[in-house]
Amino acid sequence: MNPDLHRLHDYPFQRMAALKQGVAGNAEFQHVALSIGEPQHEPPGFVLDLLSDRSALARDLATYPATRGEAFLREAISDWLNRRFGVRTVPDRHVLPVSGTREALFSIAQAVLRPDPSALVIQPNPFYQIYEGAALLGGAQPYYVNCSAESGYQPDFSALPESVWARCQLLYLCSPGNPTGRNLDADTLGWLLEQAHRHDFVIAADECYSEIYFDEPPVGLLQVALQAGHSDFSRCVVFHSLSKRSNLPGLRSGFVAGDAQLLEQYFSYRTYQGCAMPVHHQRASAAAWADEAHVQANRQAYQDKFRAVTPILERVANVIPPQGGFYHWLKVDDDDQAFARELFRACNITVLPGSFLGRDPAAVNADQSDCKGNPGAGHIRVAWVAPAEQCVAAAERLTQWWQSR
Repeated sequence: MNPDLHRLHDYPFQRMAALKQGVAGNAEFQHVALSIGEPQHEPPGFVLDLLSDRSALARDLATYPATRGEAFLREAISDWLNRRFGVRTVPDRHVLPVSGTREALFSIAQAVLRPDPSALVIQPNPFYQIYEGAALLGGAQPYYVNCSAESGYQPDFSALPESVWARCQLLYLCSPGNPTGRNLDADTLGWLLEQAHRHDFVIAADECYSEIYFDEPPVGLLQVALQAGHSDFSRCVVFHSLSKRSNLPGLRSGFVAGDAQLLEQYFSYRTYQGCAMPVHHQRASAAAWADEAHVQANRQAYQDKFRAVTPILERVANVIPPQGGFYHWLKVDDDDQAFARELFRACNITVLPGSFLGRDPAAVNADQSDCKGNPGAGHIRVAWVAPAEQCVAAAERLTQWWQSR
């Protein structure tokens, strides 16, 4: 077996199941799951129609899908990128469809990382656990950049010494951030791009929450790269998904876009990985990328929910409004795991302890000895994905219970 397998941590939802073991949720209330970022809004009706077209299914299921995807899907993705971010992508050079961005965020590290025992993969902390697992199984060491209350829940990349950047082979970004909901601005992205060119590493930008925002649309890495004169997006790859944007997590459809030379080599890797998207999924995906009306309605639904639940939570918590995504990252000034377990017992509400999403850098890396403590500890992540009435009822129950503790 791969000796690095033992370095993988249990996934947060495995840990959540273990935390709740032997604890019964209060049967007086309907259970509300606010722990998993699984969209519960209605998927677009036209996607369901396409997926239920028997004649198209009969044709598409009789063929092996191409790893590059069909031209119509690459063109739909490229058109969307160009509209949304004001860039000039070429479908056959800058775009690869993927079967959900989770598999691509993992596999990009396996393709990019070079054998080197000193290699680092820099990532925000707390984080989406795929970044860490990809680094470990790629033979590299994760390097955690804390997103703490003191830093405004933003990673302070400028504080990293040059010796760390010199060892970096891959940098994971997440904007809007999971779980913090903070956006990286154009100046930060531009500075990181300069670092990537100076030290020869790749930036993998997870932008899966980019279409759920509350004020201005978040800036994208390709957008910044083009403005900096990198028309072929050198050392940049971005990841987008229909899971959050279009409420289609079960379709397993997304894309990676950016550096043409890197993507050509990544394509070679993917031909061996065997991860081509089924053609009927591609047809549905192309239609989803081409339509913005359902995205606007989806975004409005989240905005309405946040307007409803935020004043309720403000009775007990210092609520920092997210800039994007559908999470509240709440400081509980307590043992976050005990808080989540007791909330489930008393109110039949499941939230995710923040400590499950972070690491204590000092406990992992000897050269991060001055970064003691898990920045996710003492926080909970609340995913407002349930129907609006359930979210409001859950916010009321949570607040009343919190006040009574």
